[in-house]
Amino acid sequence: MQIANKTFVVTGAGSGIGRELTLQLLKKGANVAGVDIHPNTLHDTQQLAGDDHKCFMAFPLDITDREAVGQLPQAVVGHFGAVDGLINNAGIIQPFKPVQELTMDEIDRVLHVNFYGTLYLTKAFLPLFLERPEAHIANVSSMGGFLSVPGQTIYGAAKAAVKLFTEGLYAELINTQVNVTVIFPGAIATNITENSGLGKPKASSNSASESKIKPLPAPKAAQIILDAIEKNKFRVTVGSDARFLDLLYRFNPKYATNLIQKKMKSLLTM
Repeated sequence: MQIANKTFVVTGAGSGIGRELTLQLLKKGANVAGVDIHPNTLHDTQQLAGDDHKCFMAFPLDITDREAVGQLPQAVVGHFGAVDGLINNAGIIQPFKPVQELTMDEIDRVLHVNFYGTLYLTKAFLPLFLERPEAHIANVSSMGGFLSVPGQTIYGAAKAAVKLFTEGLYAELINTQVNVTVIFPGAIATNITENSGLGKPKASSNSASESKIKPLPAPKAAQIILDAIEKNKFRVTVGSDARFLDLLYRFNPKYATNLIQKKMKSLLTM
């Protein structure tokens, strides 16, 4: 998909990968409707846009509010005149607890933000995309969407739902002008723990040595994602850890699950 002169909606645009996607889309000549639940971080993104601020519009929004999401397409079109792409990037992790220790409120929140938010945005914008000469939907799943991580079982289930939803959407739209990409990031250097309302990550004496995972910088992750959108890729793994574990899981799911449990077990002590 050609990005220049297109209008994209990016969720989670106030920080992390979402902010980097926004800034890089602007540099490529796109307009961006930035969506985030935090108005202050959206303002910071707008300030970082610099000379491109006229091409960026902030839309503070809780993506779990179905009625509010339903009104967003009209607002975006009202400002930019059209909309051509959606990157469902917003997401949160769960508290680092096993399932039996999670409350149902904690479980619902993770499912609503990660899956239902993606579903609501997609349903809201798809009718408009089907009327465009070319459009694109990119949904961010996770490495945890195909391989379980201890203490993140509900998060993984939500991201697995995003994976299957996106793949099904691709199949349904294969004969249309709407392209679909599913994205599997590995460890990315963002502040997702704080944005998930869990505070700053607690230091673990052996977590770094056990996991041995060097997070990919958010700008590099955004570059990989936009490259996939430009090439209309069906799926993309982001980071060497995601690529390796994707292949390993396909070859031997049980071994891969045991490996990640051993390497990441310290998460349960955070």
